Amino acid sequence: MSEEFQEIVPQADEAGELNEEQNSIEERQDKTGWLESLAQLGLGDAILRFATGAVTILALAAIVALLQIFLSGVPQSAQAGEIAAETEAGASEFNAVSIPQAEGVFRGISRSVSIHTVIPNRPRTEIVKYTVQAGDTVFGIAEKYGLRPQTILWGNYYTLRDDPHRLSPGQELNILPVDGTYYEWQSGDGLNGVARGLNVTPEDIINYPGNNLDVVTIGDYSNPNIQPGTWLIVPGGRREFISWSAPIGVTRQNPGIARQLGPGACGVISDGAVGYGYFIWPSNRHYLSGFDFSPETNHFGLDISGSLGEGLYAVDAGVIVYAGWNDWGYGTMVVIDHGNGWQSLYAHMSALNVVCGESVGQGAVIGAIGSSGRSSGAHLHFELMHTSYGKVNPWLYLPPP
Repeated sequence: MSEEFQEIVPQADEAGELNEEQNSIEERQDKTGWLESLAQLGLGDAILRFATGAVTILALAAIVALLQIFLSGVPQSAQAGEIAAETEAGASEFNAVSIPQAEGVFRGISRSVSIHTVIPNRPRTEIVKYTVQAGDTVFGIAEKYGLRPQTILWGNYYTLRDDPHRLSPGQELNILPVDGTYYEWQSGDGLNGVARGLNVTPEDIINYPGNNLDVVTIGDYSNPNIQPGTWLIVPGGRREFISWSAPIGVTRQNPGIARQLGPGACGVISDGAVGYGYFIWPSNRHYLSGFDFSPETNHFGLDISGSLGEGLYAVDAGVIVYAGWNDWGYGTMVVIDHGNGWQSLYAHMSALNVVCGESVGQGAVIGAIGSSGRSSGAHLHFELMHTSYGKVNPWLYLPPP
C-alpha cells in the first residue's frame, strides 16, 4: 500500500468517528428535548409511574413462568398431597382461632342486670355457737371450722373443763373465729398480766376487731376500762390445761398423793414387786376405739378398743397404788407402780381383780374393761407415766400391734 493511501485511511477513520459522535450527541439532544417537552406538558411523572408498574408486571410474569417450569417436573400426586396437607393445616389453624357466629345481629357482650350487691367472703371476727351432735369429737369439730383442737377446749372451759371426754350431744359450744383462747375478764385484772399469762401482748387483745375495744378509751393498762364479765377473744393465745387426769408420781413411796383423785387411793405401802422395764399390751385388742395420745387436746393416753367384761392385764410387774373409784371422770381405775420410775394407769373399768398394796406380775389379770366414769362406750383408757419424763406416748413403749 502506498504511503499516500495509508495517510488517507486514518483521516477517513477519524472523520467517521467524528460523524458518529456527532450523531450520538444529536440523538441524545433529540431524546432530551422530547422528555423536556413531555415534562413541560405535565406527563413526566405519569410516564415514570407507568414504566415502573410495567417493569413490576414483567417481573411477576417471569416469576410465575419459572414456577410453572419448576412444578412441571413434580408428579401431580405429590402436588396434590402437598396442597391437601397445606389446606388441612390451614383449616386446623383457622378452627383454632375461629369466632363463633351469633345468630342475627352481633351486639357485643351482654351484661345481666343485678339489683343485689355481691360482697366477697370476709374473715369471721365473732363467736358462733355450735350444738354438739352424736358422733362428734373435738378433732372433728375443730376441722369443720378450720381450728386447732385445743382452741375448742380453750373456748369452752366451763363446758368441757379441758377434758375432751366431756363432749356430749346437745352441748352448745363457743366456736372462736381464730385459733387462740377465750377469756372472761375478772375484777382487778390488768392487761399486762392477762396478756402475759396467755402468751400474747396487750395490743393483740385490744386491736382484735371482735373485742370492740378502743385504745383511746382503754385507759391505764394496769386498770383498764373493761367491765368484769366481758369475754375477750385472744388471737394466738394459749395456756396450760387444767389437769383432769391422774397426777404423775403415784408411787409406793408416796401413795398419799392420789388422795385428791378419789376413794381408790391407797395408804402406806412398804414393799412389792418390781417391773422388768419393758411392757406388754394391757388388753386383747391392740387398736384404738376413740382418742389417741394427744397432748394438744389434754389427752395423755390411748383409748384402746375392747368389749364390756374383757380382761385387763398388768403391762409389767409392780404394786397396786390406786384401786377404786376416781372422782375426775376416770370411773373405776387402777394405777400400778413398777418400782423403776414407771407407773401405768387403767381407767373406765367395769370390775376390779386387785386391791391396794397387792403385788402383781406382768400379764396378771387386774380387772375388766368397762364404761365407768365419763365414757362414751366400753373401752380402756391407758396411760404410761415416768417420774422423770412425765406422761409419755404409749405407742413408743408398747410392742407393735
